[in-house]
Amino acid sequence: MPRLRISAFVSSMLTLGFLAAPALAQDESRSVANGGIHVSGWMGKIDAREAANGQSLEDASLMSMDGGLHVVTGPAVAYWNASNTASGNYTVTATFHEADYMNLNNHPHPYGLFIGGTGMGTDDQRYLYCAAYGTGSFIVRGFGPEAFQMNGRRPEENAAVNKAAGPGEPVTQQISMSVHGGMVECAINGTTVASYPVADVVGDGRLTSTDGVYGVRFGHNTEATVTGLALESH
Repeated sequence: MPRLRISAFVSSMLTLGFLAAPALAQDESRSVANGGIHVSGWMGKIDAREAANGQSLEDASLMSMDGGLHVVTGPAVAYWNASNTASGNYTVTATFHEADYMNLNNHPHPYGLFIGGTGMGTDDQRYLYCAAYGTGSFIVRGFGPEAFQMNGRRPEENAAVNKAAGPGEPVTQQISMSVHGGMVECAINGTTVASYPVADVVGDGRLTSTDGVYGVRFGHNTEATVTGLALESH
């Protein structure tokens, strides 16, 4: 009997271990050497949860590289230039290149564009973003100032999103966010992957307007370059 009880206990512990594994897999935000913003005119703000855990903007890095931006995180962060604003009907586009997939983390993290930024840098910061993972998935989420999900809590797979061949391999995503005809859309690599009525993203607890600042957003512990950040008005 004692032997059976011990076996049952071990079995229970193993089961609990497997159940706890996903939580253990979550990596803590690192601190980047020589962090801070090193591009004139640009600003940033890390997520409130990261700040509550003792992280700061200096724990991530924004630098110029090859005519674009080089981002290394650290805490999850949004970067913007206050002169980059969009209103009415428009499309914002940029290309994100992760040269060394998952080099700073033990599971995939996203990066992408945001639009509709208001109150940037304050506790009432609001914006909507579309971000891609090197797994072939994407998310559309926002802050208003509380976080909200447009396509669910989990990343959504789409064949348009490029997949890295594996850790250490390169992967590139072109991401666009558009406002036109009363809709907000995200396109990845030329294919629309999500579309929402403006009324679904603007309102109490969400965006003030789809007009506002646009910029880039990176999840924690991620490194990629951003090129071709551009606005087209319609």
